[in-house]
Amino acid sequence: MTFLARLISPAAADRGVVENPLRLVKIAVAGLLLLATLASLLLWASGIEPRALRLVGVCWALYGFVVGLVDGVLDPLVEGLGRALQDVGLRRAGTGYSEIESLAARGHYDAAAEAYRERAADPARRVDAMLRRASLLAGPLARPETAAAELESLRSGPDRLAPADDIRVGLALVDLWERRLGQPGRAMGELRRLIDRHPGSRELRRLRALLAELKHERFCVS
Repeated sequence: MTFLARLISPAAADRGVVENPLRLVKIAVAGLLLLATLASLLLWASGIEPRALRLVGVCWALYGFVVGLVDGVLDPLVEGLGRALQDVGLRRAGTGYSEIESLAARGHYDAAAEAYRERAADPARRVDAMLRRASLLAGPLARPETAAAELESLRSGPDRLAPADDIRVGLALVDLWERRLGQPGRAMGELRRLIDRHPGSRELRRLRALLAELKHERFCVS
């Protein structure tokens, strides 16, 4: 999302800050150091303190250190902790899937897919169950069109998905359209939607990398 678009749509900017609160640290530090830089320039220009200009370099060296600390240490640490907690939650919530997985392992794919559909009636398990069902539909059952249609319905349904779930469903659709259905244009469109809708997500770099990869494959490879 462009800077202009963020100005036009403050809600999108607020959503990005909520999804990645560490951005607030960088914004706050940048604001304070900008004020310090302006004060230093005024002191230097007025001749009150000729050495004040040196503070400008110190201020922005400090900003670089803070950004490096947030991006290189704190952000990955928070992301890793979040994924670990999410994995624990999925293991607890997913204990009821063992019977369905056993059905799939024995080749009863239709029964397993239907069982996942029934589990999706539980709002707490809806996204996970539908993604598992889509995997069976697109794979062993050879019905990728149905899988894509159901995930699109899930994404655009009356119950708005949480940002993390919206990204999971979106990436599943990207995989279906790119690998199963031969529709790279729709895959790139979905990636662009995710990037625009979740500008503050920790998955933003991954989404941009995937979009760049698809563009390269489509437009640069003969």
